[in-house]
Amino acid sequence: MIRPGLTFKLSVLLACIGVLASGATGYYAYRANRTMLVNEAEHSLLTSTELLGQRFAASIDDVGSDALVLATMPSSANVAKTDDGIDTNAGRERLAQVYASFMVHHPEYLQIRLITKQHHGLELIRFDRDADGIVRVQGNDLQEKGQFAYVFDTLAFSPGRIYASPISVNHEYGAHAAEGKPTLRLGTPVADANGTVLGVIVIDIDLAGMLKRLQSDLPSDYQVYLTNEWGDFLVHPDPAKTFGFDRGRRVLMQDSFPVTKPLFDQSQSEVLVNGLSRPRQAAGQVLAFVRRPFGGSEGSRFIVLGLAKPLEDVLSGAHLLGDSIVRMVLIFSLLSVMLAILAARAVTKPLHSLAYAATHLFAEHAMHTLPLRRTDEIGVLARCFDRLRREIKAQMDVLHTKQRELVHLATHDTLTGLPNRMLFMEKLESAIEQASRREEGLAVLFVDLDRFKQINDQFGHSIGDKVLAAVARRLKQVLCSADVVARLGGDEFIVLIEGPRVAEAAPGIASRIMDTLNEPLLMDGHSMTVGASIGISQFPDDSGTAEELLLNADAAMYAAKSGGRCGFLRYQDVLEARLREQMERSTRVHASAELTQGREAEPTA
Repeated sequence: MIRPGLTFKLSVLLACIGVLASGATGYYAYRANRTMLVNEAEHSLLTSTELLGQRFAASIDDVGSDALVLATMPSSANVAKTDDGIDTNAGRERLAQVYASFMVHHPEYLQIRLITKQHHGLELIRFDRDADGIVRVQGNDLQEKGQFAYVFDTLAFSPGRIYASPISVNHEYGAHAAEGKPTLRLGTPVADANGTVLGVIVIDIDLAGMLKRLQSDLPSDYQVYLTNEWGDFLVHPDPAKTFGFDRGRRVLMQDSFPVTKPLFDQSQSEVLVNGLSRPRQAAGQVLAFVRRPFGGSEGSRFIVLGLAKPLEDVLSGAHLLGDSIVRMVLIFSLLSVMLAILAARAVTKPLHSLAYAATHLFAEHAMHTLPLRRTDEIGVLARCFDRLRREIKAQMDVLHTKQRELVHLATHDTLTGLPNRMLFMEKLESAIEQASRREEGLAVLFVDLDRFKQINDQFGHSIGDKVLAAVARRLKQVLCSADVVARLGGDEFIVLIEGPRVAEAAPGIASRIMDTLNEPLLMDGHSMTVGASIGISQFPDDSGTAEELLLNADAAMYAAKSGGRCGFLRYQDVLEARLREQMERSTRVHASAELTQGREAEPTA
């Protein structure tokens, strides 16, 4: 049986892939575009809803601030103290002018009232709004309002707190233009200097007028929904569904849109829903709802605000794109068939895999692309290439291991394992560059063992080598991990110390090194003490180059050794000692010259 050749297989495979890919891409592009448009519409609606809610809450807060301003005016407390309802002083008239000014500058205010605690909540100052403008109610037209919640609840508040009433339709008799309108009342206590509540300030707000002003800049195709904390519609595209509680037939948002129930349970603050993914809950619409508290921190008043946009308007661009995608899929399907035939002849896919593996010879992920399970010539070639790669990699691993060993032997002392002179000088030069940039110092400690020659002569080179290894271990133990210790050769060691306060720390470290090297060593049953002399040179005080720092530390070490073993000296101390010797020598020469001159002058006299 003749098996299909590679060209035929690839032709069929690539043709099918091309047709499926073009169709799937077109379908995905269409669905993705629809989803993207809906998501953008949701985001836009949510942003607009949050902004509208913020504006509403800010407007309510502004009204509360106005109420506080009026309540804290001294004249408000003075007027509220009067025992009767008759204007007995000019202060009431001046206060009335202030109230009238607030009504003029805030067209959404339907009423502003000062109500006393006495006389069953008698209105002392009252301004209403009617079709002709602002009306002041006086005399016998002033009413007792003590039976209303917005009066007796506010009287129970402490000064400075704001009472927010439920949003309702105003049915109070004689309220002028406010009668029959959706109204929100804000109240705050009026108190004297002792904090005694004397009355309340109540401001009635035209809720419909406020919302109309707040939503004036929304797009024309947006629909607005607004409910109170119980879910009663206050604003609805269908006016017949608003204020149902006032007509004995309640229409609730959570019944019309079940997805909004978490908003009223206060378990969520915002809800998004669209008719594309949830057609039963948002038929033909994209909706965004937010819960927004208002009236400050008093009580639990909140509104639920929603915006909606027709889904058809949102998806209008997707329908045009869908028609274009269908035409493009047909064209690309034909092109994919022709390209599949050409690609099959070139056998590009397996060759690309081999080329990628060849250019990433030692990358394990590149080997996963090799077609090792193929039964044709490409598979044989891939398996041969994989075996060759493994052999080359094994040889390279051996070479790298040997190379690392050679590098370590070239830069470290074979006996102690410490860095040798070459590696130490590289580290010292690098440390000098870093210290120069950071404007810090460093110190070099030259350590020379005092009694190593006697130990080596007495016990032999084998014991001497063990002593050097033990000294290296002790130096590592006494130094910090950031410090560098190296062996220069013989019984000479060198230490590099870095840090911002290295000048103060270097003598202490040298002292610890001397103490640890003065402790007895036990080698093959023999107890011995090595001891050391140490010279210290510092950057930048003693030198700015690595070689000079090493030479200066060496010179300080020899000075310490000549002054008595088991000691340490700084190079600055050596320079000061030399300077003193020069000064003393100069003094002696000068004194000798003066004595000689005196002796020569005596016979002449």
